[in-house]
Amino acid sequence: MQHLDPRQCDERLVELDFSKDLFHLALDLAAEDVRSCTDMDAPSMKGTMFWSRTNRYMAEQLTPLGWEYTTRDSILRTMHPDRTHVVTAISAAGGVGDLDARVRSRNPKGPKMARLVENNGQFVLMTRDEARWGRELDEMPTWCLLYKRDNEGISAELSLPVKMNGAYVDEWIERIPLELPDLGDPGFDVALLDDPGDGDNPQVMVEYLGG
Repeated sequence: MQHLDPRQCDERLVELDFSKDLFHLALDLAAEDVRSCTDMDAPSMKGTMFWSRTNRYMAEQLTPLGWEYTTRDSILRTMHPDRTHVVTAISAAGGVGDLDARVRSRNPKGPKMARLVENNGQFVLMTRDEARWGRELDEMPTWCLLYKRDNEGISAELSLPVKMNGAYVDEWIERIPLELPDLGDPGFDVALLDDPGDGDNPQVMVEYLGG
């Protein structure tokens, strides 16, 4: 795997129409929301809220720029206007942001995520979603904003998965470390039960219009 210097990381983010400010703001706002939780909340509330709010705040920044948001299969994804790729945030374990260390999803994922991950980088044929979006949703390369709480606070990277071994996403085509401003220690485990897993819930598409 090629190691990128900070300048190359920034350039790669620009190629994908992302910025470090996008991810910093989403993670920072999510951490602030979760600090409102108390011991009276459900034990899994903090992790689930952090995952949900990080995806929400990414979507709220991107949808005014023409991106679209979907919760299909309980995988929260925001889709590029050109249908070239999507992004989702999940918690991670291992050396997040350290390209010399292995990293994987913190929590197990289901078969729908497995199919999505293994589709990354493969040739895409004509599919049923092309009539609506110009491309099959699950065939768009899916970038993951990986986040982890450690002794320094919250660390993060943007990475493109290619394979799951067992129930964990742990092989990546590309990893982009994110040198974000200090997010501080959120004071809780942001990875605890961070998502409900693959579901069969109906698809919801939301397109925000800039005002």
